[in-house]
Amino acid sequence: MRAKRGVRWIAIGLLGLALSACASAPPPETNLLAPDEEQTKLRAIQSRTFDVADRTQAVRAVIAALQDLGFIIERANGPLGLVTAARFAEPRYYDVMGVTVTVRPEGDGKMLIRANAIYNNAPVTDAKVYQNFFATLERSLFLERN
Repeated sequence: MRAKRGVRWIAIGLLGLALSACASAPPPETNLLAPDEEQTKLRAIQSRTFDVADRTQAVRAVIAALQDLGFIIERANGPLGLVTAARFAEPRYYDVMGVTVTVRPEGDGKMLIRANAIYNNAPVTDAKVYQNFFATLERSLFLERN
């Protein structure tokens, strides 16, 4: 008798589990990939145009600037104009800061350089961080030219 009750409860539990698995997932948000005003402002903070005609020269300057800031270069692809780097953040050395920089021609001997930084998997939105990077990059480009 006890064995039959146990089997019944197991059967009921399995039936409930099977029915719950048939429930449909909620539909995805329709504007999931739609840009918003904050993204547009952040993109403006992350981007600068420089008077450099050669993409390879610009990518080398980006690498030098990141190394000057203490980053370790993870990947660099000159033809694509893509550089990724990371470093441990001070004062707590278990925090990690990563950056991806893209370099693309803007026309008339100019390159658009965009830096996208993350700190512990959260996007960096502080304009001062990007200003510091671009100031270092300007010095690096100056040294590359001379």
